[in-house]
Amino acid sequence: MSIYDYLIVGSGLFGSVFAHEANNKGKRCLVIERRNHLGGNVYCQNRDDINIHFYGGHIFHTNAPDIWEYVNQFVVFNQYINSPIANYKGELYNLPFNMNTFHEMWGVITPREAKRKIAKQRALITHEPQNLEEQAIHLVGTDIYEKLIKGYTEKQWGRKCTELPAFIIKRLPVRYTYDNNYFNDRYQGVPIGGYNVLINHLLEGIDVRLNCDFNTNQEAWRDIADKVIYTGTIDEYFHYCLGELEYRGLRFETEKYNIDNYQGVAAVNYTDAETPYTRIIEHKHFEFGTQSVTYITKEYPVFWKRGDEAYYPINDEKNQNLYQQYLIKAKQEKNVIFGGRLGEYKYYDMDKVIQSALHLTEKELS
Repeated sequence: MSIYDYLIVGSGLFGSVFAHEANNKGKRCLVIERRNHLGGNVYCQNRDDINIHFYGGHIFHTNAPDIWEYVNQFVVFNQYINSPIANYKGELYNLPFNMNTFHEMWGVITPREAKRKIAKQRALITHEPQNLEEQAIHLVGTDIYEKLIKGYTEKQWGRKCTELPAFIIKRLPVRYTYDNNYFNDRYQGVPIGGYNVLINHLLEGIDVRLNCDFNTNQEAWRDIADKVIYTGTIDEYFHYCLGELEYRGLRFETEKYNIDNYQGVAAVNYTDAETPYTRIIEHKHFEFGTQSVTYITKEYPVFWKRGDEAYYPINDEKNQNLYQQYLIKAKQEKNVIFGGRLGEYKYYDMDKVIQSALHLTEKELS
């Protein structure tokens, strides 16, 4: 006889939301986590009263009132607005691409001048874009592409832009207003006290075990629950029997400085090819910190290999074809549901992860 109704593999947002909702419906749940902490990639580590986003900066943003209302049950969000800076060989530009960016790059003042400049450069691509480089030039012209897209993108993906598919950037945010708010979403912010507060509230009263790897002994774990909610990598679940899906990895270097302000903004993207990291995060700015010290994290993209943490699915045609084969096998599994960024081999914003988990709970528990 099973001890639990649901075994939830992974304590990120997807698994934690499902566990919370199932527990509220009276279901017996166990959450197991391979890492030594809860929260997946939104985990925060507190040092000197600064919440360090351990796996890279996370800003919650959504246009869905119901999702905003849902997360606000558990944690209070501040009014942080994401306004990153791009550093190209010492030249600083506002992101997203807006009139401040265009003025900094060309000295233009009016939207009409900026549109003319971009239109002239866009005209160089006279055919349907065949790769990311052509798509980017088609959208924003050569200057923005060369300074703010090319180097950053090639570092991020470990491939030349001419080797990346055009659909990766179907659109780029271009605003002809002086507006540095990166997201268009109505609601945004960072949890006061960090994302651990959110995860801890979601998993309150639920059995949790850390340092447990489901895939090392799947049968034993299955025996203790009627159903499994699996949020790990789908190819690993099937022991890579059809081959490995590709991911992009990240390496983080965090440094402490005995100063109150290192860069004046939470995120600076380094868009030249020569700088080995893609961005520097200064964590205290996410919560408007006034501490006398500060922590920064440099993010280095790395080639992923089996056993590493998987961050970004590489959604090219080859990998999507392989994922579809794994998806066929997943649908044949009895009493196992695959969900989340890794289980569905899909890049998810946080609000979409929560929305997907809530849809699953409605389907499962209604």
